[in-house]
Amino acid sequence: MEWMEAKDVRKLIKALISVLDFPHVNCSRIFCYRTNGSKSRSYARIWSFPKIFQTVLNIKPAYVIEVLSSHFDKLSDDEKKKVLIHELLHIPKNFSGALLPHRNRSRHIGSLVNKLFEEYKSKI
Repeated sequence: MEWMEAKDVRKLIKALISVLDFPHVNCSRIFCYRTNGSKSRSYARIWSFPKIFQTVLNIKPAYVIEVLSSHFDKLSDDEKKKVLIHELLHIPKNFSGALLPHRNRSRHIGSLVNKLFEEYKSKI
C-alpha cells in the first residue's frame, strides 16, 4: 500500500473546521494522507493515537485522516466534504486521541453529517 500526504484533504478539513462548530478540533494535530492499493470499500478512515503511545512517546493527541484514493477521488466535491465531516465527528470533545463510535444513545453520526453539511453550505 502506498501512503502520500494529502494537502488537498487538509485544505478541505481546515475549511470545514473554520465554518462549522468544531472548536475542540486542533487542526494542527490532524494529519491527512491518501492511500492507494487498499482493499477496503471505505471512502476514508480516521486513525487514533491511543493514550498509551501519547504517554510513552510524550506526544500530544493526534489523528490521521486517510482517504482511499480509489473511492474518495471519484466523489463530487460535496460528497468529499460529507465524508470528511463524518470523519471529524469521530473526534471526541476532549480531543484525547480516542474515537467516538458511529452511534450511541444520544447521537448517530449518519444523521449529523447531513445536518452539518447543510449548515456548511448555508454559511459559505
